[in-house]
Amino acid sequence: MYKLAQISAAKAICVAVAAFGLVACSSAPKTIVVTEPEPIVMPERGAIQANGSIFQAQRGYAPLFEDRRPRMVGDILTILVEEQVSASKSNQTATSRASNVGIDLAQLPDFLESLADLGLDVSSVSDFNGQGSASANNTFQGTITVQVLEVMLNGNLRVRGEKQIAINSGAEYIRFSGIVNPRSVTGQSTVLSSQVAEARIEYIGDGYIHTAQRMGWLQRFFNWATPM
Repeated sequence: MYKLAQISAAKAICVAVAAFGLVACSSAPKTIVVTEPEPIVMPERGAIQANGSIFQAQRGYAPLFEDRRPRMVGDILTILVEEQVSASKSNQTATSRASNVGIDLAQLPDFLESLADLGLDVSSVSDFNGQGSASANNTFQGTITVQVLEVMLNGNLRVRGEKQIAINSGAEYIRFSGIVNPRSVTGQSTVLSSQVAEARIEYIGDGYIHTAQRMGWLQRFFNWATPM
């Protein structure tokens, strides 16, 4: 019986550890941009026909009076990241209610005169006061160069890029993806991040410094499980 109890206790400990591991895995932050860079598939060009003409359609369209701006798959443009978000909210609620009910038993028949000294007086008071506030302020500035992954049917460009900076034993990753309107691209092949649709901006790090800043999996479990 003692050995069976030891085996049961060991199984319980294994189940608890597995549960802790699952909670820790579920609490791990997820990236908002695809981790691995998407492959850029360059469109294949057809065989060039020597027809003696100066203009060759197979070589692509190059406007005579326009500068060279990104408009094809594989072209490069620079995103000027200037994001600033500020929000605040404040709520306050106050309620008060009071009521009083009294019954006088002075006028009663003779056989109920003994109840004259008994009266009924009921009163109630209810007060509530609640308030709350929240504020947030985020600023992100920088530049990142991206590539055109796809030219959509309406001419918009789906772009994505990643920048990796390694410092000592740590690494910083900046990832960006979104949809760019070619008309928003300047002559220097730049575009503001505020003009990018469905923008996904991610700035994360890897290394022992970022590992030290993360809460341990056991502590995350107790923060998740505790009701207080």
